[in-house]
Amino acid sequence: MMMTDEWMSIIEQSEILSDMLLSSEIIHEYRRANHAVYSDKSLAEAIYDFTNMKERYEEVQRFGRYHPDYKTVMKDIRILKRELDMNEHVAALRLAENDVQRLLNEVSATIAKAVSDSIKVPTGDSFFVDSSCGGGCGTGGSCSCSA
Repeated sequence: MMMTDEWMSIIEQSEILSDMLLSSEIIHEYRRANHAVYSDKSLAEAIYDFTNMKERYEEVQRFGRYHPDYKTVMKDIRILKRELDMNEHVAALRLAENDVQRLLNEVSATIAKAVSDSIKVPTGDSFFVDSSCGGGCGTGGSCSCSA
């Protein structure tokens, strides 16, 4: 594929859009929230512990109730998750992540619609009802594209 002037222009415009997104207040808020979570040593350790517990949880899930540590792991992971969910910094980070995702969904949908109304943009967001298939095209989701 040869690089044309049009191709280079599209790449340059996408870099400008990327810079605009990166300088937006939504991204700045996400970075502040991320820093608040991961600069807190005890919170970072709790996240690390939860990540390790998730690995144990996945191992236990393969065997289900027959795994000898099933009840212990299920109880421990719920406790760790609840502790993280109740942390104000983690909650702020999740809200900021949602805002970034919403922004990226809107940008993607706007670009797709500019090209064609028939382009599907998987957003997972009910706001963009006609943009998402709701589970993939092989599932016969809301876009009626059964395999």
